[in-house]
Amino acid sequence: MINLISRTIGHISSLLKELQVKSFLAVVLVGFLVLTTNVSDGQNDKGLKERVREQVEQNDAQRPKTVGDWFKDARETENSPGERLQKIGQQSGEALKEFGSGYVKGAQETASDVGDSAADTAKDISKKVIP
Repeated sequence: MINLISRTIGHISSLLKELQVKSFLAVVLVGFLVLTTNVSDGQNDKGLKERVREQVEQNDAQRPKTVGDWFKDARETENSPGERLQKIGQQSGEALKEFGSGYVKGAQETASDVGDSAADTAKDISKKVIP
């Protein structure tokens, strides 16, 4: 009985030591990553606002681009729900057309990349098969 208790205590003790070593290694690894990683919060980049504004204004669509524009548009057509619904329909159509064109462009680029990768793979395989 004493032997069983002694072995159980020894097993628990070795398990705790192993967990402490793992915890210590995890803390050391996280500390190393935190100290060696250069993290920027984005506030130092003064051109960020200008680049975002350029991206927003790059589109020639007549629909609102910012939340302020949406609220202004809503205030202008506040008393005429029919006109508001018509504007929403037109703006939704423009947005879908813009999204569709971007989707088609992305799909074409992806298909081109897949085709190029397949051609490269075929060349690599032919080099390996034919000595």
